[in-house]
Amino acid sequence: MAGSDASALPPLVREAFPRTIRLVASARLREAVLAPLADDDGDLALLAEIEGATSARLIAEERGLGGLDPDELVHGVPHARFINASFAYAKPRAPMRFNPADRGAWYAALALETCIAEVAYHLTQALADTGDFNAVVEYGEMLASMSGLFIDLREAAGHAALDPDPAAGYAAGNVLAAQARAQGHNGIIYPSVRHTGGTCIAALWPNVVQSVVQGAMVRLTWAGTPDYRWEAI
Repeated sequence: MAGSDASALPPLVREAFPRTIRLVASARLREAVLAPLADDDGDLALLAEIEGATSARLIAEERGLGGLDPDELVHGVPHARFINASFAYAKPRAPMRFNPADRGAWYAALALETCIAEVAYHLTQALADTGDFNAVVEYGEMLASMSGLFIDLREAAGHAALDPDPAAGYAAGNVLAAQARAQGHNGIIYPSVRHTGGTCIAALWPNVVQSVVQGAMVRLTWAGTPDYRWEAI
């Protein structure tokens, strides 16, 4: 794809989104995995201490992790652990479109269909790697508001950061995201690469994500082919 120079900062916009949607795997919405192993609160506290020694989120909250400072993380707000986890659980060898390998971001969209298309793309790629297109995955909506100053790519469909090839798009996107963080901008608004007409937002700081509540549940099903279906549950 022919793109613009990723070092040239696109337009900025002051925007308020009262309702954005992020999909979270349903396993992360359930009771803590260690709870069934504990006979009482004392045992649970001990197990939680053990878990904390290896939990990226808890390590980040205590002393920082990779490119994430503990002072950036949020506390005492609804679903703080989900917000913090999205920044702490970056993929060490796999940067995403607007976050490096050592620092995550909160990716959201304005419509559920856009979220599903984005998530399903990555899951389909993962299934292709295994050679088995049989899977059932459930997700829960995490609804949040955001406001402030964002880089706006909605009218810049040719920007290099929006290249559908991750090898090209992610490299350019990370250059842009690093510029945005250096200048203190809240995030990046961009047209969905996987859902035509959809709008996505990458929040680059934990405190940009506000008033988080859990929404509906959806199920994605692959039955032997790369094509999938989804349904509300």
